[in-house]
Amino acid sequence: MIRRPRPRKKRDSTITLINVVFLMLIFFLITSTIAPPLDSSLELVETSGLEGREPPDALILHMDGTLSFRGAATDPETYMTDHGAKPVRIVPDRAVPGARLIEITGALRRLGAPSVFLVTVRSLE
Repeated sequence: MIRRPRPRKKRDSTITLINVVFLMLIFFLITSTIAPPLDSSLELVETSGLEGREPPDALILHMDGTLSFRGAATDPETYMTDHGAKPVRIVPDRAVPGARLIEITGALRRLGAPSVFLVTVRSLE
């Protein structure tokens, strides 16, 4: 009497898939922690008494709506003819009306600025 070999059971491939997904999850959890969060009891230094200094390559929009570049008064047309079609950085005063800021950025874009960036204070809260 000849015995037939038992048919082998096919292994379920979902176990392998679960293992791979689990390993990927662990990998991303470990590598995604680049910088630990700030301690909640940490009190940051306040710099309200310091004199601020604008970046040297930025237009300054004063609270009266006038523009200056490196200490000299300017306007969007003059600035764009002198500096060509490069990205423009604007440091607006906090008290500048929003309509004036939109007017200036629109004029710069119409005159050929590929992009206009607003330089602001970054808050950690």
